Amino acid sequence: MDAVIKGKAVTGKSGADEALIRPSRDEAEDAVRTLIAWAGDDPKREGLIDTPGRVVDAYEEWFKGYREDPREYLSRTFDDVKGYDDIVMLRDIDVESHCEHHMAPFLGKAFVAYMPLDNVVGISKLARVVEIYAKRLQTQETMTSQILTAIQEVLKPQGVAVLIDAKHECMTTRGVHHPNVSTITTQFSGVFKSDKELRERFLRLAGR
Repeated sequence: MDAVIKGKAVTGKSGADEALIRPSRDEAEDAVRTLIAWAGDDPKREGLIDTPGRVVDAYEEWFKGYREDPREYLSRTFDDVKGYDDIVMLRDIDVESHCEHHMAPFLGKAFVAYMPLDNVVGISKLARVVEIYAKRLQTQETMTSQILTAIQEVLKPQGVAVLIDAKHECMTTRGVHHPNVSTITTQFSGVFKSDKELRERFLRLAGR
């Protein structure tokens, strides 16, 4: 779905043509007051009087990925690699996201690799791609696929590999209450998908 964020169209997951108009800050703060009252407390109480503003500020940070385009970062590439033709991999990229079903955090690590063809991208840009998609309402499966697709489509490498290992607070602090369970998702394209040995090498480098 396309959302209008501060006058900028942001593409979401559904790809629908309709636009979402972002509510005003005052409307967002009123929504927080409603939730506080629904939870059973008084939003006018001294300790809660400034909470709506703080929550909206936090949302600005937690969901800033809607205002950024990962493809812009990936488009800044370098052609001179002096014949380098092996894996480029980032390990232990912090993942801080929120599940779209309960809006509860899920936290973990991402491992991203690609096999260059004609050019490479600055390594910080790979971490930035992970961060942009993480700073949206997500499912871990969708985010894993989005990261791979963006890198594959923009860099057009020989292949891409993505692994995410995260713990979801929607199942650690509520529901089934299993705090030590983590979720692992993987996605492969190109040579990482067709070459079992290369794929297993990536998993070993990721400590799996």
